Amino acid sequence: MPRNSYVFASESVAEGHPDKVCDRISDSIVDLYLAADPQSRVAVETLCTTNRIVIAGEVRGPAEISSDLIEQTARDAVRDIGYEQDGFHWSHADVVVLVHQQSADIAVGVDAAGNKDEGAGDQGIMFGYACRETAEYMPAPIHFSHAILRSLAEARHAGRASKLGPDAKSQVSLRYVDGKPVAVTSVVVSTQHDADLDQAEVREIVRPHVMKVLPESWMCPEEEFYVNPTGRFVIGGPDGDTGLTGRKIIVDTYGGAAPHGGGAFSGKDPSKVDRSAAYAARYLAKNVVAAGLADHCTIQLSYAIGVSYPLSVYIDTGGTGQVDEDRLSKVLRELVDLSPRGIRTHLGLSRPIYARTAAYGHFGRPAEEDGGFSWERLDLVDALKSAFS
Repeated sequence: MPRNSYVFASESVAEGHPDKVCDRISDSIVDLYLAADPQSRVAVETLCTTNRIVIAGEVRGPAEISSDLIEQTARDAVRDIGYEQDGFHWSHADVVVLVHQQSADIAVGVDAAGNKDEGAGDQGIMFGYACRETAEYMPAPIHFSHAILRSLAEARHAGRASKLGPDAKSQVSLRYVDGKPVAVTSVVVSTQHDADLDQAEVREIVRPHVMKVLPESWMCPEEEFYVNPTGRFVIGGPDGDTGLTGRKIIVDTYGGAAPHGGGAFSGKDPSKVDRSAAYAARYLAKNVVAAGLADHCTIQLSYAIGVSYPLSVYIDTGGTGQVDEDRLSKVLRELVDLSPRGIRTHLGLSRPIYARTAAYGHFGRPAEEDGGFSWERLDLVDALKSAFS
């Protein structure tokens, strides 16, 4: 029997978290290449530590994108996040660029040639998920966790919280009754701050941002509101902990409320199905729920390197579905070409739209006019309703 009453928690990390700094740098480099050539191939990883940034990976793109330009892109990303600290500073951190040309063995499997369509950039399984817990069709714990940190970051950038630093984490625990969230049981926020602030002062800076995000009357008891539980968080960011690209994959997706295939998104161009197929699966799941065909929906896609079509399309509505899941799978494949080329074309993914995804989640964000977050569109709803009317 499924449990209908329980407490579930999800966490988020801010743009200044060491791993997110690395995601931002890697995605900024993806944008750099796609802006110059939409057919670029990029797989770039970043490591950050005390005043050092190491960028490694393989690319295929315009020759004019030099190591110096990649270095400047990394510095610009760190400056935009707001790091001007002794231990990590955008202008004088040591940047090492170790980027080489894409493997010919990978290229021959991925590229279209003759009668062969473009293949997937790797094997793997990717999941998409949507539910009715929030207006954004996202699980509530991860949605609130992101929103708290995004509010703090906006205040910091605007100068309204200038004594806070870029590094921060949040965690929200929700009580569910009959499978629906009804109250917050605890909130944890840890945020970097100036040395002259004490814990109580930081707590009161954070409090209004939490109150603004949570539904009215949902705030947790005071004794379950934890702000900087260790009492002090002055040294942070890559100076306090090493960061790596792709290490916050649950934060990037559904906060643990849905399965994850294991592949990271950041630093990868959209020929890599780790990224594009996960976006497509979210797109399909969100439209299914928005069309009223289920209260929540999990979709798994699987691929093989060099093969252009998905090996499987699995759908699970957890007993909430209003239609046959096998037929739903068939209809979705008729509505959207789920080959790597088809996904990239349908969602317009070969554009420099990825740096903005690096923090506060890849899902549950508004679709933007320039094509950013295109996988959040609800343009399949009418077709789905018609198919099952």
